[in-house]
Amino acid sequence: MYNETTCRFAKTHEWAFAEGEVAAVGISDYAQKEISDVVFVELPKVGATVEQGKPCAVIESVKAAADFFAPVSGEVVEVNDAIVDNPALVNQSPHGIGWFCKIRMSKPAELAGLMDFATYQQTASH
Repeated sequence: MYNETTCRFAKTHEWAFAEGEVAAVGISDYAQKEISDVVFVELPKVGATVEQGKPCAVIESVKAAADFFAPVSGEVVEVNDAIVDNPALVNQSPHGIGWFCKIRMSKPAELAGLMDFATYQQTASH
């Protein structure tokens, strides 16, 4: 669905892929490997306002619980209920069917501040 080479990445391992004013967001392949088997995901509600860099969801794995930080600011317009019902989808396809939510961006310029895939790869492995 979304190709990691076309996504933009936050230092906290979230990705965003913009289609017009709406960005699909999720966690990177690197992050899902680090946290291992995802067993629970709590997503924001549709209509919620999220702010870049602030927690907006929770991910629990067999290792630990972690906050999911919004990679862009805006209003949540859609959530991926499939990962609530089957959290393993996050591990199986973090850039595809394992996306978290879609955000109508209130500050589209924030996207430019996120890393491209090549830069993210360099920072993620350190």
